Amino acid sequence: MEPLNLDDVREYVNENIVDFHQRRIKSLEDLKLGKLLKKNPYLFKAKNIVTAGQLIEGLLDAFLSSSEEKLFGDFLEGLAVFIAGKTCGGHKSAATGVDLEFINNGIHYVVSIKSGTNWGNSSQQTKLQQDLQKAAATIKQARFGTNVQAVLGICYGKTKTSYLRGYLKVVGQNFWYLISENKDLYTDIIEPIGYRAKQHNDTFVNEKARVTNKFTKKFIDAFCDETGAIDWVKLVEWNSGNFDLDKFISG
Repeated sequence: MEPLNLDDVREYVNENIVDFHQRRIKSLEDLKLGKLLKKNPYLFKAKNIVTAGQLIEGLLDAFLSSSEEKLFGDFLEGLAVFIAGKTCGGHKSAATGVDLEFINNGIHYVVSIKSGTNWGNSSQQTKLQQDLQKAAATIKQARFGTNVQAVLGICYGKTKTSYLRGYLKVVGQNFWYLISENKDLYTDIIEPIGYRAKQHNDTFVNEKARVTNKFTKKFIDAFCDETGAIDWVKLVEWNSGNFDLDKFISG
């Protein structure tokens, strides 16, 4: 592998972290109240939520948690592909379910990249296994005798390296070392990722406050009674009312 110039990494991060923040804000701008209200109403009632503002903030936080994990996962995937490109000519893969391909020490790696260790249900993990096996088999057929290694690369976490479902699972520091042969890369990238973070987050906080106020007003108008209390029955009816089972079962 070629040595990695950390200045190149900083430049890439500084340019591309802006896209993460812009997409983060756009996810708020495009959000509709109806999408939030599809979340589990029973959960929020069980948590003794009593004000519309509390409910909207809780719903927004739940939405943003899953949304931001996906958005930042995309950023980390792009960073890993960039680094592999610099160190060993790695590139974005065209194979289904595979994010990165690179060759090092005579081994052709096909890599699916995930942000963290808590991803996917059993069927999704089975699909990943099938995709990695198919990609490896295709390369072996096209290039007879090639040593191919399928990898699930996970950007953060302390799980030890292991063979799982026919592929190599590489997590955290080990993953960043795999694509760079730099044991310190996993900590080297943390500083540039914070580039102008406060400025970007201040803009996001202002947008979130605007959306919270707008949705709170709409929610009060639609789902609070004349006393100002949340009408939970009305909310649950909107969320889950769909009775038609009488058409499918006999009395």
